[in-house]
Amino acid sequence: MWKNYHMPESVEQVLGLLSAAGSQTKIIAGGTDLMVEIRDGKWKELEDVIDITRVKDLDAIYQDNEGLVHIQANVTHNDILRSDLIRKTASPLFQACYRVSSPQLRNRATVVGNLVTASPANDTIPPLMAMDASLILTSAVGEREVKLNEFYTGLRKTVKQPNELVREIVFKPLKPSQRGSFIKQALRKTQAIATLNCCVILDLEGDLIVDAVVTMGSIAPAVIHSPRAEEFLRGKRLGVESARRASELAAEDTKPITDLRGGADYRHYMMKVIVEDALMELAENQQDVKVPLNPVTLSEGSGWQGVPEGKWDQEHIETTINGDALQFEGDFKTTLLKFVRERVGYSGPKPGCEEGECGACTMYLDGKAVVSCLVPAPRAHMATITTVEGLAKEGQLHPVQTEFINHGAVQCGYCTPGFVMAAAKMMEEKPRPTKDEIKDAISGNLCRCTGYYKIIQAIEAACEDGGGAR
Repeated sequence: MWKNYHMPESVEQVLGLLSAAGSQTKIIAGGTDLMVEIRDGKWKELEDVIDITRVKDLDAIYQDNEGLVHIQANVTHNDILRSDLIRKTASPLFQACYRVSSPQLRNRATVVGNLVTASPANDTIPPLMAMDASLILTSAVGEREVKLNEFYTGLRKTVKQPNELVREIVFKPLKPSQRGSFIKQALRKTQAIATLNCCVILDLEGDLIVDAVVTMGSIAPAVIHSPRAEEFLRGKRLGVESARRASELAAEDTKPITDLRGGADYRHYMMKVIVEDALMELAENQQDVKVPLNPVTLSEGSGWQGVPEGKWDQEHIETTINGDALQFEGDFKTTLLKFVRERVGYSGPKPGCEEGECGACTMYLDGKAVVSCLVPAPRAHMATITTVEGLAKEGQLHPVQTEFINHGAVQCGYCTPGFVMAAAKMMEEKPRPTKDEIKDAISGNLCRCTGYYKIIQAIEAACEDGGGAR
């Protein structure tokens, strides 16, 4: 997997490590892309992995004295969904983060990581580009600011140098006169990469469009603007006819690609559809209603146990699993899932897809539900971990476990631990969930047997036992 795994505690330590970085050095925060690439053999001679998740001064969302909004490198998509500041100042980004993957993935995947990966299908790029966001790139020799629309040089290519850390995202909040809509088209509602996405931001005086920005993703080697649609919309009245014509112009500005998720002709046609949908949402001022006020994040609970004292020696792990303080020595070049199953001996979390899509390996890491197949094993050091075996207390099953039995919500049972973990974490966050909130909570878990009806009924019953569903 890797030769050396580093867990620095400060930005200065990160930059020191990066100063000697080569092509086989990678920064990891969420790991939702890198761990899949490692598993698939893309990085066969990976020298150094620099884990920045212990750097505490990289996890803030704040507004400075000049009114600029800052999102630092360790901020996850679920951190965005828990932020009133982002909902108020950057609604399109809020909308986009809600459509990213699943609650478990959003608890690890960072917004900065989504930008740096540089895939044109990534959901946070269109809204941040539309808001004219900048990135602050830091190295041991200095700091520079790069506009997001100048950051990309091609498919998965950026201007970032190997010795640089993208420390934060900076942008101006939307003005009271501005509205923004993000639309994603994918093969399914959750756990799917965008076939297409777009963001439209309008500056309005009544229904008169003073200014317009249209950005489009998964339609070219990088996310692009639609200059023709933007120019057309300025000075027009927002309505059915202007939305229709602007969407046609947006489609004309595309450079469609063909891949496994869709062909060029399909993308050309559907971009017109989703840009028109975004404009009509703005015309009806309905852009924000598609995201719940308090989305399910499966991240209720205590934070990390502590930070390593001094440099981690890469040869031992001290951790707390299911309430027990444990120590291990040896080689930890594996995933948290394999470490917990093979070294610790808890077989509840299951290996399924091993790329973060099925949820069978869900466990709690520092109070947050995560897919453990995409977490490096060293992250267990000085962490608090709970597996499905840790849900029962003093010999009594958790209400979710009890109701899964009572309702026959188990067939082959392979996916069950992941569903139970997601539902139990949701109950901490939403003691009285709606059915839609239950569906959101288990959207990162796949079952091939039950059809989900019994699973949802079991979770509803558990909520009645432990707080009452509505």
